Amino acid sequence: MSEHAYDREAIECLDALRAALGRHNITLPSLDLHLLSYAGSYRTPPLIALGNCNVATARALAAALGER
Repeated sequence: MSEHAYDREAIECLDALRAALGRHNITLPSLDLHLLSYAGSYRTPPLIALGNCNVATARALAAALGER
């Protein structure tokens, strides 16, 4: 199976998001590509699954997003 341009774009976006969160010491353990978005026959960019996190991580994420 060959890699599609959408795959590269999604992986680059995922890596950038993981790095940006890391700069705020935030780790989303479930952050990954949404595998079910590959199940369809349409070739659209895969979704990025943000996943679940605990309350402390949610607060840190909210604080980081609230920065200006």
